[in-house]
Amino acid sequence: MLLDQEAEKASADKADGFTDVFAKCGTDGGYFGKMRAMGDDDYTRPTLPPNPDRKMEFKGREHIMWSINNYLGLANHPEVIEVGHRALDEFGVSSPMGSRMMSGNSAYHQEFERELADFTGKEAAFLFNYGYMGVQGTIQSLLGKDDIMVMDKLSHACIVDGAFLAQSMNGAQLRVFKHNNMDNLEQVLKRINRDRKGGVLIMTEGVYGMTGDLATLKEITDLARKYDARLYIDDAHGWGTMGSQGRGTADHFGVQDEVDIYFGTFAKSFASIGGFSASTKSVTEWITYNARTQVFAKSLPMVYVQTLRKTFDLVKNGDDRRDRMWKISNSLKNGLRDLGFYVGPGEAPICSVFVPLGEHSMEHVGARTAGFLRQNGVFVTAIAYPVIPLGLLMFRMIPTAAHTEEDVAETLRVFREMRDKLGLRLTMTEDEDKKIRKVYGV
Repeated sequence: MLLDQEAEKASADKADGFTDVFAKCGTDGGYFGKMRAMGDDDYTRPTLPPNPDRKMEFKGREHIMWSINNYLGLANHPEVIEVGHRALDEFGVSSPMGSRMMSGNSAYHQEFERELADFTGKEAAFLFNYGYMGVQGTIQSLLGKDDIMVMDKLSHACIVDGAFLAQSMNGAQLRVFKHNNMDNLEQVLKRINRDRKGGVLIMTEGVYGMTGDLATLKEITDLARKYDARLYIDDAHGWGTMGSQGRGTADHFGVQDEVDIYFGTFAKSFASIGGFSASTKSVTEWITYNARTQVFAKSLPMVYVQTLRKTFDLVKNGDDRRDRMWKISNSLKNGLRDLGFYVGPGEAPICSVFVPLGEHSMEHVGARTAGFLRQNGVFVTAIAYPVIPLGLLMFRMIPTAAHTEEDVAETLRVFREMRDKLGLRLTMTEDEDKKIRKVYGV
């Protein structure tokens, strides 16, 4: 086994007085290390059909799929697929070639950017080929020496990595505030303003994708103005699902005009790839010319530009789809609560279900519960530490417009059987309840 071979080599290298760079590869360290060492293919990197739908095959059996961010059910929309066929016929799979700075710019990209800017109420927008890289590039391009980033503790990895890029490359400083804790954010901003030399950028998500709670954007925008800071929102899970016509979480709270940089991704409600930053014309142009993740990368291919413009129309005119998504979400959440499960108070469609581990390990409880669900045709994602506090297991479920009430009823039946047959303890101790409240910043 390769893992054993790496371990043997690491041991030999240590005996020779040095540690090989590959030594760690023979251990169970790193992300999901124990699962990797076990050769797991159930809970990490499960092999699924590439075509997303409300029902998908896993290990030879059909499952109700609750783990894909296809919020509005547009992944297999026939009109989008037809536009994709026409784009492939006209442009092939390679167009355009090169970065936007050199040979990858087109009138189609620019027109889509104008449409995005108009819809988000900003002067301009800039397209990125991947959402993750868009967040990194936007942050890296704007923060320099003497500038300070103020980040919500539970921000997505792309925001964290963007902050690290700005730190290591540009000398920017990073401060972190407790999740959705406005008293703590104000304390941080007060300390910064005592002797600040540069600018301040507050960075938050709109909808937190693991738990489904919303950033307290009204309060954050008030503090940003009070302490002369700028505000950046990564609204990956809010773009398309929240606000008027899916304009996002800031629109939902009525503070879109107060957001200095709005970032939306196409990997969730739009069921595609790519993303965009929208701001003033001068800020957007600065990002365009200085975001390394796009200046030195191939531009968003034409097949995506064209299909995304069609999807954009469906999202804007998709109130019926959003209504169905919310109906499914509320039905699932209420049904699980009625069964005694602790469902998080998230205000977004995401359904987060917490189970206490007690004296057992995550591997023990996680394998039994997630295994039971999957053996009975319900596919969910199990989340544990370090994403959530030690001692808890969370099932993160994504209700979509494609799901049916029959899917909800069958899922609730399986959860009921799991509760009864595994003898799960669902009542939270005071300490466990505090841990969950801490997840949501309350």
